[in-house]
Amino acid sequence: MPRAAPLFRLLSVTACLAGVFAGLPQAAAAAPKELAPAEAPASAAPVDKNSELGAALFYQLLIGEMELRSGNAGAAYEILLDGARKSSDERLFRRAVEIAVQGRAGDQALAAAQAWRTSLPRSVEAHRFAAQLLVGLNRPAEALDPLRALLANTPANERAATIVLLPRLFARAADIKTLTGVLEQALQPYASIPQTQVAVLVSNGRMRLLSEEPQRALALAEQAHRLDPAAEAPAVLALELLPTQPQAEAILKGHLQAKPQSGALRLAYVRSLVSLQRYGEAAAQLEQATQANPAMAPAWLSLGALKLELKQPREAERALRRFVELRQAAAAKAATAAAAASAASAATPAAQADSDTNTDTDDDPDGDGGVALESPSDALTQAYLLLAQAAEEQRDFTQAESWLAKIDAGQNPLTVQARRAALLAKQGRVGDGRALLRASPERSPQDARAKLLAEAHLLRDLKDWGESYRVLVQANGRFPEDVDLLYEQAMIAEKLQRVDEMERLLRRVIELKPDHYHAYNALGYTLADRNTRLPEARDLVAKALELAPNEPFIIDSLGWIEYRMGRREEALQHLQRAYKARPDTEIAAHLGEVLWALGRHDEARKVWREGRDKDAGNDVLKETLVRLRVGL
Repeated sequence: MPRAAPLFRLLSVTACLAGVFAGLPQAAAAAPKELAPAEAPASAAPVDKNSELGAALFYQLLIGEMELRSGNAGAAYEILLDGARKSSDERLFRRAVEIAVQGRAGDQALAAAQAWRTSLPRSVEAHRFAAQLLVGLNRPAEALDPLRALLANTPANERAATIVLLPRLFARAADIKTLTGVLEQALQPYASIPQTQVAVLVSNGRMRLLSEEPQRALALAEQAHRLDPAAEAPAVLALELLPTQPQAEAILKGHLQAKPQSGALRLAYVRSLVSLQRYGEAAAQLEQATQANPAMAPAWLSLGALKLELKQPREAERALRRFVELRQAAAAKAATAAAAASAASAATPAAQADSDTNTDTDDDPDGDGGVALESPSDALTQAYLLLAQAAEEQRDFTQAESWLAKIDAGQNPLTVQARRAALLAKQGRVGDGRALLRASPERSPQDARAKLLAEAHLLRDLKDWGESYRVLVQANGRFPEDVDLLYEQAMIAEKLQRVDEMERLLRRVIELKPDHYHAYNALGYTLADRNTRLPEARDLVAKALELAPNEPFIIDSLGWIEYRMGRREEALQHLQRAYKARPDTEIAAHLGEVLWALGRHDEARKVWREGRDKDAGNDVLKETLVRLRVGL
């Protein structure tokens, strides 16, 4: 049967992981200040170096800034550039360049940068500005000289980091292929020096990636990794290559094996695995992260969410309890520090001054590698909701309610009420659960929509298809042309064996939202499951896979269609791929059936048992075993 899209999941994995990655460094570290791209600032930097400025020059600069404030940027530029030439002051050259950039006068900006280079030939910043401006003016071949000067004047202990980050400055270049060759020429002198060898390979690899040569980029990343498996830069490049070059994953794994403490990179890898729907592998990486750094609070929260997604509520509860402990300890520490600061503020002025000039040496009290969640209270609310879900799945309803009781009344009121309604329904008090949802306040039309959807899902989970359908009809009447509500109604229509109605609704969803891949997949899978219109079913699922290439359930649908069309080996490949990415019970049912049909009965039973252990009540698995007359 088609799967419902996770439109109203109370606790989605991606939402939980968003907190982990809110403050996480991206695939590569941000460029250091000395390599920040040239930008026009909101206001001028103050000129405070008075020992080199005579009264006449100071007056000249003052006039320049006044001209700028009056809207005469051209005059301001000329005055400041003249002052820069007279004083050889780096700040004045920078200001002249910034004024020209701000006024979109590229040639004038370049002229100022070139004058800066001539006046101060050892200025790294001057050479960088010139190189960037030449590339921005689509003159990449001329950037070779300033690039060489930039690298030659960079301190030796900073050169490798500079080399790695250079491609970031030119990511938007119009002629990226020419620039790739130019940068390779500039880097050639450093390609055989041990201290910069890896950096050069990575820099050239990233430029190849920008030039849409991912295979060449992968080869350079592999070469860099072989030179130094513990180096982070090749692994960061591999992470960027992962979506299109699966072989890059070997570099990531090799780096993490050589350097298990690479917490930020491991979390970035987890993010990629989650985006690829490879939840089991993501959870395994989070387990390693928490072993390496048990105080990394966000990793525990995400691990708990993933364990719930994988239907492992006990493991989820352990991870989430650990997260709560760490957050509460951090809150207590913060309260103690606040009390100490308050006491200090009541002390003598001298003590206050001392307090203001001293900072806490513990820059990472949560042990999370500087990874910030939305806020401590939001994070705890999220954890309590997940803990309630874990307790509910273990049928410990009292414990589930106790977790919900810890959430402030004003936070996520509908989400909390929906969880409470589900608890009541699972205890046989369906009417009370529905009444609780209906009594929730409606502060906006979205609240009203969410209430109806929550009620429909409550009834769906109880397999009361008819009543759920009635609520969705009401919702679609109140919110017409809502693709999510139409999709939900289509899913329930299929449960009621109203296939024509389901198809009509899904066709309308596709009409309203042509990139709604769940709709293509649901319709294609339903046709295949009924062994009808198989070529059309395959086309629909192929379209869904084009829109969402790594979605395991769509890959499962394609495998199921291949099986229905008699192509068992092709079906097996698709289903094994889907099951590896997402060991779901329904996918296990399909994979087991194909293995059974191929005569691989022991393997089939093993997969079916794994599926049963996760969800013994799954209808697809039960129907498969009954139809094939297999006992486990």
